[in-house]
Amino acid sequence: MTSTQPPQETSPPPTPPGHTESAPPGPSTGRLVGIDLARALAVFGMYTVHVGPELSSTHGVGSWIRYLVDGRSSILFATLAGFSLVLIAGRRQPKTGRAGRQAKARIAIRALVLIALGTVMTMFYGDVVILAFYGVYFLLALPLAKYSAKTLAIIAAALALITPQLAFVLRSLLTEPVRHAINAHDPLEKLSSVGVLDLLLTGMYPTITWLPFIIAGMALARLDLAFPAVQARVATLGAGLTLLGYGLSRLLGGPNALGSTAESGPPPGAGGKMPPGAGSEAFLPQGSASSLLLAGPHSGTTFDIVGSVGFAILVIVAATAAMARLPRLRRLATPIIAVGTMSLTAYVGHFVAMSAFTLAPNGSYGPPQPSWTPLLLLILGAMVFATIWSRFFRRGPLEYLLNAATKPAKYIR
Repeated sequence: MTSTQPPQETSPPPTPPGHTESAPPGPSTGRLVGIDLARALAVFGMYTVHVGPELSSTHGVGSWIRYLVDGRSSILFATLAGFSLVLIAGRRQPKTGRAGRQAKARIAIRALVLIALGTVMTMFYGDVVILAFYGVYFLLALPLAKYSAKTLAIIAAALALITPQLAFVLRSLLTEPVRHAINAHDPLEKLSSVGVLDLLLTGMYPTITWLPFIIAGMALARLDLAFPAVQARVATLGAGLTLLGYGLSRLLGGPNALGSTAESGPPPGAGGKMPPGAGSEAFLPQGSASSLLLAGPHSGTTFDIVGSVGFAILVIVAATAAMARLPRLRRLATPIIAVGTMSLTAYVGHFVAMSAFTLAPNGSYGPPQPSWTPLLLLILGAMVFATIWSRFFRRGPLEYLLNAATKPAKYIR
């Protein structure tokens, strides 16, 4: 299993679909609607990975959809999370003084809440849950929120070039006795089997190679994507990165360099749940250094990072442009946008729904369904719930709780 997401509401609550309010100075609020649309697409991508048919059982267009969302839906969410971090810290200009300190406190509190929530969910659903990883991303990326788009882009590029090779070396040096010694003193490992070592280096979404996605999203947020000229330049960049990352991998790594690894890992353990640590290792470059030439989902290589960032940029720009230029499409997409405004609720909710309706009583789950029907019902249910809820409330249920948890930040002086 690959993704998740997720997801969560990491930005100030956007205006609910169908509502209007005066726009603040700075970038257009239409850009936020596009971000919500992109968030919803990432949510649906995660649903597809978790509930939809396996790639090997799909055909034609279904195969392309299943392959595109494999891994990339979680990467799209990570990029959007970086975007949202900057929305809190200051969009075009970072907040300074008391406002800046309060914004940093809000982000830090959100990060800690996500780590706690993610740890609890991992205890029930295994190491595919991404929330605790998100919390670590936010804490490490927080000091970078003061930088410009250009500086952030340079940092993201440097990390994309360096961290996969560094991660490969560190994992090769991480012997089983060393791993056991570290985990033996890790309370998170004892609670959920996803400890600090997993969060930073060996997990399914290791911070060392996923931080570039967060920082790339932060760089995007510093730009005013409401302007067509900016959209065109950023879209060109996204296309170039996609072709560069995946193209070079295909050229250097051979015909199987872009293949999906989602179904090549170890089989699920008892009850259909990944054994602790097994799922995380299934997607990491292992063995020969030639694996660093791959760019398949969750390969964690430089080529994978570059190509996936490019893909995420294209989706974000396309969603932004569509919402700004196609008002009729924007109205039709209202139920989808509503899901994006409460992505944390949608993300956690799909695990609960899977446990309640399609999975074993103990909360574990087996391989994806062979039919598209459960996926379509899950997407439809999410849209119906989000649309109705957004008619009465500004935030989703879990978004309200997350926002309430950050209230103490206002006392920062």
